[in-house]
Amino acid sequence: MAEMENDVSPIETEQREYVEDGKNKLVVQCKFCGSKILDKKSSNYIAQEKDLPLMQQASNNDREVQNETIKEFYHVENMYIFENIGFTHTVDNHKYLSCADCDAGPVGYHDTNTKHSYVAISRIVHSK
Repeated sequence: MAEMENDVSPIETEQREYVEDGKNKLVVQCKFCGSKILDKKSSNYIAQEKDLPLMQQASNNDREVQNETIKEFYHVENMYIFENIGFTHTVDNHKYLSCADCDAGPVGYHDTNTKHSYVAISRIVHSK
């Protein structure tokens, strides 16, 4: 039986770069226009699975929404914590989050039952 070289999963290794003490270590920005979405240490890192519509839908005739499973999020307990975010109309107890400056999205979702928001880490960039 081969010995494991590293006990840390790839997700845990990656998260060390942008998570400190369970919070976002760096500023969170839109990956398209660079607009600031969250300030440093303003949200909690969580690992959960959620299907979100792709940011760019392929052209198809049946107009079926294509989804992607996202596994890492920043949890924002109060919508007033955001520096800059847009909300869509409600779809199945959720509002999708988008960049308020360039409308790119969805970058996450807002749960209308709990009033908590979740920013998909794979759909944003970090900066100091």
